Amino acid sequence: MENSTKALELKSILDKLRPINKEQEDRIMQKFRLDWNYHSNHLEGNTLTYGETKALLLFGITAQGKPLKDHFEITGHNEAINWVIDVVKGDYPLTENFIRELHSLLLKEPYEVDAITPDGKPTKKRINIGSYKTSANHVKTKTGEIFYFATPEETPAKMYDLLVWYNEKILEKLNPILLAAEFHYKFIRIHPFDDGNGRTARIIMNFILMKFGYPPVIIKTQDKDNYFAVLQLADAGNLESFLEYIAQNLIRSLDIMIAGANGENIEEEDDLDKEIALLEQRLNFIGEKSEKVKSLLVIKEIFDLTIVHLHLRLFSKLSKFDVFYLNKEITVEIENKILGTKYYYEGIKKLITENTNFINFKTNFKNFKNIGFDNFDYESFVSFNFNILSYTVIFNKDDIIEKPYGTQLTDSEIDKILKSEVKRHKEFIEQKIAEKESNL
Repeated sequence: MENSTKALELKSILDKLRPINKEQEDRIMQKFRLDWNYHSNHLEGNTLTYGETKALLLFGITAQGKPLKDHFEITGHNEAINWVIDVVKGDYPLTENFIRELHSLLLKEPYEVDAITPDGKPTKKRINIGSYKTSANHVKTKTGEIFYFATPEETPAKMYDLLVWYNEKILEKLNPILLAAEFHYKFIRIHPFDDGNGRTARIIMNFILMKFGYPPVIIKTQDKDNYFAVLQLADAGNLESFLEYIAQNLIRSLDIMIAGANGENIEEEDDLDKEIALLEQRLNFIGEKSEKVKSLLVIKEIFDLTIVHLHLRLFSKLSKFDVFYLNKEITVEIENKILGTKYYYEGIKKLITENTNFINFKTNFKNFKNIGFDNFDYESFVSFNFNILSYTVIFNKDDIIEKPYGTQLTDSEIDKILKSEVKRHKEFIEQKIAEKESNL
């Protein structure tokens, strides 16, 4: 039991460094908690990435396009972990009530999953929380054989026996590493709940370890095959391989905690990847990501697919105000050139270069028709500005929409621009009328 022996030696080193500075210990435990939440759920098929998991737990940011159930799994698992971290500080015994309460925190609320009836027909199965299974949850192996867990009828007695065994081993002062690992395995062999057995087993294992002053074991998702392989070896009678595997993973956690206690860096090789993933997730929540940079091709693409489309619709809307004015002048400004309508639209496109920074469209309404008003004009202005990674549309004087290259204005965004320009012009005329009426 080489790994178990080494873990005991590292635990002795860790004990000599205690008490650990509170801020440093909190930082260590935050790393464990985030890793634990991500990996334990991902092992069971949760689709949230590490960055999405961290963004959810630290900032409350939900992952776009991911199932709501996956978010509930993460937050429920985190609540269960926080509860265990809290109760482990006191003399809280491991009992069946403890396990059922833990399961309730983990799964949060009942739900339904797809299932197959004994005669092979699809059906729905209700997953209850905090209570033992009411139907069989045996699984079919890769070879087509059925692997049998405890039946619903056997489960209460087997769970009772498991807790009796645990308390006997506590009195015998069994090595806590072996106790925690073997409890994990025995619990999995019973599979007492309809769902969440793997996550519950790993939380209880870590509760036992933390109760004896060890850090939690994190089974990493990229090591999933090895984890399941040693569980299968235990099923075949080789429990020692599973116990050594848990001890091996505990060594990594002990190394991290010792480094943290010494004030050293606790980052692992893949932690930078995790932080990059978190930054990407937070940026995705804030705005769109640009996959292209400014070029002649992308500017012309924006011109063809967005600018012309917007301007045609804008011109049509603004034309309704012609009844109020004697004249109207439409101009386009591209760089330092001011162009009249004779250039539309192919003529304007020919002037676009990779260095074009803006294209401005102006509609000048001149000479208000009604007698009795001071002569006034009105200008509608929409500007397209081309940056390195994005283009912006400025309208209504200072409203801005920013889009990454390769994406076009949506219909709703175009409608927003049109409504804004129409509203501004209408309110301008209403203001002129109100001023005149107040002087009558």
